[in-house]
Amino acid sequence: MELPDEIRRWATFGPWYAMFPVDFALSVVHRYSSPGALVVDPFCGRGTTPYIAEALGRRGFGVEVNAVGWTYAATKLRPASLNRVLDRLTSVALRASRSDLPDLPLFFTRAYAPNVRKFLAAARDMLDWRSGNVDRTAMAMLLLYAHGSRKNSFSNQMRQTKSMSPAYAIDWWETRDMKPPKLDPIEFLKSRLEWRYQFGYPSLAPHGVVLGDSTRILPRRASDLGKWSLLLTSPPYMKVANYHYDQWIRMWLLGGPPYPVVNGGKHQTWFGNREEYRDMLLTVFGNLAKTAKRGAVIYVRTDARQLTKQITLDVLREAFPSKHIRVNKRPMIGNSQTDLYNEGVVSPGEVDIILK
Repeated sequence: MELPDEIRRWATFGPWYAMFPVDFALSVVHRYSSPGALVVDPFCGRGTTPYIAEALGRRGFGVEVNAVGWTYAATKLRPASLNRVLDRLTSVALRASRSDLPDLPLFFTRAYAPNVRKFLAAARDMLDWRSGNVDRTAMAMLLLYAHGSRKNSFSNQMRQTKSMSPAYAIDWWETRDMKPPKLDPIEFLKSRLEWRYQFGYPSLAPHGVVLGDSTRILPRRASDLGKWSLLLTSPPYMKVANYHYDQWIRMWLLGGPPYPVVNGGKHQTWFGNREEYRDMLLTVFGNLAKTAKRGAVIYVRTDARQLTKQITLDVLREAFPSKHIRVNKRPMIGNSQTDLYNEGVVSPGEVDIILK
């Protein structure tokens, strides 16, 4: 199925490893829901499920507990115009040019050139990303380029998908005598923004994603949302990733501390406790079961490792006892999430669990 150019270009916005490639989400939403139907994702990450649902004429709704993922998701559903975003970023640059260097740990000195440090610190202080559409779009662009390769980000050489340990990064740069790139933040962003907006920009549901914990959000929103027809999601895996810790640099831009934090709050850990993980999944899927339409489809992509898979299967059977379950092993095309966050560990990939 073809998507309009502007919809497809924005669909992949954000650097997180995508459990839901665009065409996968497109095929599932098209096959298992009808126009006007409600499609939900309680662990929506960058918001691929609600985004594709809205693009196909469904009603998309997602919840994301991590502020970085939510900022990407909310932005791509309804970004501000190019001119307004550029104007806002220019005002940030003006403030930065009149500011002193921020007092930050050594990592930031090694990671960013002085003018870039001032620019990022000014953006952190000025941009109201939680409530302002223009500020959120501007911040999403900064999050996207906060770190990565030296030619394609503000930072010294680093991974784009995962924030590195400060001590490790400093040692790696010093050993190789690598300096942070010298660049003008506005010139750097302008060309990339023009590429992003080349075909225009989507204007989908402004409230299609909510920032918060699904265990609390879903009961409060049940009466507003009504009955859903398709649940398409990929819950966090046990002992694989802590998205709060792994995105600590971007979390700093959103107001967090300038160093990694292991626990960003409830349900923002790496889920090492089996019972807590099971209780979280059962609360979320149990709440959703109460508002499922007759004939609703549940499509869950999860870890093929035995522990996560078995807990997820047990929870889904308990939450949706009348449904028939089918398990499909996901064909491996490139790296899996387990590969990305546990280097050197042999990964069995992912599986799709479908309940009808």
